[in-house]
Amino acid sequence: MPQISQLAATYASQIFWLLLTFGLVFFVVGRGMLPKVQSTIDSRDASIAGDLAAATAARDAADKAEAAWRARDLANREAAQGVITAARAQGVASSEATLATASAAMAAKVAAGEAEIKAASTRALAEIESVAADAAQDIVARLSGLTVSTGDAATAVKAALHD
Repeated sequence: MPQISQLAATYASQIFWLLLTFGLVFFVVGRGMLPKVQSTIDSRDASIAGDLAAATAARDAADKAEAAWRARDLANREAAQGVITAARAQGVASSEATLATASAAMAAKVAAGEAEIKAASTRALAEIESVAADAAQDIVARLSGLTVSTGDAATAVKAALHD
């Protein structure tokens, strides 16, 4: 068969071209393109790892900043509570001082009023005794025709009023 005899002649050339093509593909893809792709992948992995590390560091910094803020906020709240407590105490003390001053003023006014009332009452009682003594002298003189001394009339009126 003639086809079988040609096979040996064409077989060697096919193996040659096969090896040449695979060699060319190996050097172009394996030695030319693959290192570029691999370096791109490595740089991308390094970039991703760097971004993740930066994100972790930023998250840690944010957590620390939040903790510091919370501590400052708590301290500010406690300081505000202290100011409020001091203001309340000062207000209470001021109110108590004002009330004590007002109470003392009112007590002084009441005492002065009571003294005035007592003095007026004493004056009125003295006037009543005097008028009653005069009236008693008049009544005794009109009814019995006798004259009673002013001292006797005053003594009798005092005795009658204080009984």
